Amino acid sequence: MISHVFVGVNDFDRAFRFYSAVMRELGHKLKFCEPDKPWAGWMAEGMPRPLFLIGRPYDGNPAEHGNGQMVALLAADRRSVDNAYASALANSGSCEGPPGLRPHYRPDYYGAYFRDPEGNKICVCCHAPVTQ
Repeated sequence: MISHVFVGVNDFDRAFRFYSAVMRELGHKLKFCEPDKPWAGWMAEGMPRPLFLIGRPYDGNPAEHGNGQMVALLAADRRSVDNAYASALANSGSCEGPPGLRPHYRPDYYGAYFRDPEGNKICVCCHAPVTQ
């Protein structure tokens, strides 16, 4: 259903450090990084799509985060959610909701919410049952 998600950033180097740390915790691999453009993209191991991309907006205007917009990244397990959240906060992210069950979404939904250094809201979540 999704080919790629692009998150606009103004400070590419800072955003690249932030997302590299988060993606590492989720087991995603860097597909490319072109600082001169600037943009970079990650993908899940062995899967060509979807891609998660960061970069400066194509139109040259400053990147801005939107209220009500969020990208949710899937984690393999709850430990990965915890590790990605901790990595996000350790790399200039800010908390929007610590890791935990969110039974009001569904019984096994385990997620964490944070903002990247640019203010973009990101979720990392796992849908696996409690036994995992």
